[in-house]
Amino acid sequence: MARRPAQPGDRTGPAHLLDLIGQTVPPIHPKGLPFVIAPAAVALLGRRRPWLFRPAATLAAASAFFFRHPRRVPPTAPGAVAAPADGTVALVDTAVPPPELGLGTEPLPRVSTFLSVFDVHVQRIPLAGTVESVQHTPGEFLSADLPEASDRNERTCLRLRTEAGDAVGVVQIAGLIARRIVCEVSPGDTVTRGQTYGLIRFGSRVDVYLPAGTPVRVAVGQHTIGAETVLAELPR
Repeated sequence: MARRPAQPGDRTGPAHLLDLIGQTVPPIHPKGLPFVIAPAAVALLGRRRPWLFRPAATLAAASAFFFRHPRRVPPTAPGAVAAPADGTVALVDTAVPPPELGLGTEPLPRVSTFLSVFDVHVQRIPLAGTVESVQHTPGEFLSADLPEASDRNERTCLRLRTEAGDAVGVVQIAGLIARRIVCEVSPGDTVTRGQTYGLIRFGSRVDVYLPAGTPVRVAVGQHTIGAETVLAELPR
């Protein structure tokens, strides 16, 4: 039987499918678009061949899910430290920050958030202020949920100076699968709380180092929502 050509207003054809996807999924981070467009194009070209269409469409959908970039509403309290990422709180402790942060050699309050492949993988600025430094350090690719990943894994360290003069460190850490850290801000940039600033591809961790004495508001095992969950409140 001959296949019926697509008709204007057809709600079953590829064009309608793409339109429907565009209406229902969150925005995609620009760095993820190549991972979505390439398999989507293969699926579109191979739509009459199920053996090609199905895996290509599945890969495109999985990539769109991984690189999703949902809109968020940050907290407005002056000292609130917003979570830099979606994920599960893996550590709440005190630790000496990486030397690249320039935050000294004394232990500081630290909150580590582990991102599984099912979490949103964009990173957000936890507090408004100025970027003082950004430094990438090559390293290993241990599982990001291990404590030693903070010191041994590949990472990008960002130091912020808040409007009140406090220094806060944010560290993007590559994981067992993650092999690419993207940081889109530079020293001297003025940033706002909740602003998207980076991305880690395929499983990772984000550490936040806080000023001494900062009360932490989350616990190990808690799930955070990037830009919305309050990790801590800076002393006033």
